[in-house]
Amino acid sequence: MQLAEHHSLDDIQKIISGGDKIELSNGAKEKIEKCNQYLLNKVKEDGPPIYGVNTGFGSLCNTEIASKDLAQLQINLVRSHACGAGDYVPKVIVKLMLLLKAQSLSYGHSGVQLATVEKLLDFYNNDTIPVVYELGSLGASGDLAPLSHLSLPLIGEGEIWSKTDKSKRVKAEKSALNLGPKEGLALINGTQFMQAYGLQCIFKAKDILKRADLHAAMCIDAYDGRKEPFLAYSHQIRPHKGQLDTAKAVLGHLEGSEILSQAKTHVQDPYSLRCVPQVHGASKDAVAHVAAVFETEINSVTDNPNVFPDEDLILSAGNFHGQPLALQLDYLAIAIAEIGSIAERRVYRLVEGKRGLPAFLTSNPGLESGLMIAQYTAASIVSQNKQFCTPSSVDTIESSNGQEDHVSMGANAATKCLRVIENVERIQAIELLTASKALEYRKPLKSSSVIEDLISRVKNIADISDSDKIWANEVEKIRLSFQA
Repeated sequence: MQLAEHHSLDDIQKIISGGDKIELSNGAKEKIEKCNQYLLNKVKEDGPPIYGVNTGFGSLCNTEIASKDLAQLQINLVRSHACGAGDYVPKVIVKLMLLLKAQSLSYGHSGVQLATVEKLLDFYNNDTIPVVYELGSLGASGDLAPLSHLSLPLIGEGEIWSKTDKSKRVKAEKSALNLGPKEGLALINGTQFMQAYGLQCIFKAKDILKRADLHAAMCIDAYDGRKEPFLAYSHQIRPHKGQLDTAKAVLGHLEGSEILSQAKTHVQDPYSLRCVPQVHGASKDAVAHVAAVFETEINSVTDNPNVFPDEDLILSAGNFHGQPLALQLDYLAIAIAEIGSIAERRVYRLVEGKRGLPAFLTSNPGLESGLMIAQYTAASIVSQNKQFCTPSSVDTIESSNGQEDHVSMGANAATKCLRVIENVERIQAIELLTASKALEYRKPLKSSSVIEDLISRVKNIADISDSDKIWANEVEKIRLSFQA
């Protein structure tokens, strides 16, 4: 399979899940070689200094480097910037970084040699996964520290994950790749750390949103809710796409439910049930917007300087700045945190002991605590997510002796966005357990065939029967089975 000029997010998801080998098209090879040759010719000329090619980096940009030291300059750059810390980046994200870096370099505006891009794809195709650390990027000048750790093994330095013992780090194998002018800078400049985390978050967020509508439908029946808030009429006069789609989806999940069609004694439901189209829908619209920004980014050139052979220009600009992604990652975290927040409120409603349901969904309240603490746990996770949703993108710290005087903090936005999303996955597991158990008390009335089938799946995986048990075990079984 070849890297295309433009990939949708769906394309990328299919590539990483399909396991196909990736190669460069002939057109991409020609552009890469043409740009590289142009840059090599420029270095031979006795012209003005070119940032990052024959100068130092950051605030050392005015320090000119002798021709004999240009190769060492690039090696020194990658070594010195490999200063990451903290937890290891998940392997699936590192592999995605390799692919996205190759994509960005394939446009022929970075000046790298063909062998360098092919080395990235060789690592990707053979599951050679560099050891990369979570902390170290300010989200401007590119993701310098994590991309340096990604790049070191390309030249036979740094560490990779063992292919025989997945938990073991080993020294990178020797490499025949020798970096030329600008190549170290092209490798570590860029937003691929933020991009890879963001794509992983978007893919998971879309799955969360699908589950959210189904879980909400279960809770509506479990709480003996009304269907009127989901009829199309109200949504057609406030036609946000996400709202319209959610109302339709929830009604679809509930079609044929005996519980929904029975007469109701209450006039209205709480907001966590009645306003599902408005809340879930707003998050869907937010995710769609975030995805559009990321699609532009993954099909862009994000290193510096940018090389334009046809125009005879080498421009030092700022495409490495992560502000477009930082804002979206903060937005995404908030949007998905709200899905967890409203889900926890539905859990609370189901255990409060109203509408014919026993307190904490146990037949022996007092002797047994039932799902009392499952709701506690969901509430604690929601609270943590609120703290994580403080925007990273409003922060900046001056670095590199003032040369880099405004940064995006998009990398921090990316890593905490993933934590928010994983937290919501845990909340959804608690909600699925709670709704499934609550619906057992509605028998002999049945919910829809879709929901009854889902309850059967839950019961095959987890023990939701009466009597107290270690609920953490049952929640984890559900999480792993439905959210892998």
